[in-house]
Amino acid sequence: MLQAFKKLDMKLDQPVRLIVGGGAALIVAYGVPISTADVDGTPDKSSMELSDFKKYVRAVGQELNIDQDWLNDYFSTFLFVLPSNYGDRLVTIYEGKHLKVCALSKEDLLIMKCFAGREKDIPHAKVLIKKGANVHLVDDRITELMNKKIPGAQKASDLLGDLCDELNVDL
Repeated sequence: MLQAFKKLDMKLDQPVRLIVGGGAALIVAYGVPISTADVDGTPDKSSMELSDFKKYVRAVGQELNIDQDWLNDYFSTFLFVLPSNYGDRLVTIYEGKHLKVCALSKEDLLIMKCFAGREKDIPHAKVLIKKGANVHLVDDRITELMNKKIPGAQKASDLLGDLCDELNVDL
């Protein structure tokens, strides 16, 4: 992963901040020993256009003989569940000449994991709670989304409650 970030940095000709979530963030930022097939990430809105960025990503994939979609921006469609200040909590995991890669905070990853609610997300969510994610911040955001009638918010709230009960963490 870090080798791919270095290669990507060498190809870029302008500053780009990449926001990373999912398994890559868990591994690099928080030392969670899981396996993942790709990096869930997207350039932030103040950086390069996504279509231009993807050309560089594909070139790195070819050069390293890995999947040309080794960096997947699909998770960006779910960033709307995060509070507007999520950028204040980003954790830098790589910084090169042109590329800065920042992982979502434990809290913001937990929000996304609760919304995804897939079987594979549950152990990740537990690890984030055990590593000290502020569950009150997470609960406040999910409650805010429930009040806005955002689909999936009630399910996310129920999952967070169940996980906290299981781990004996007060909400």
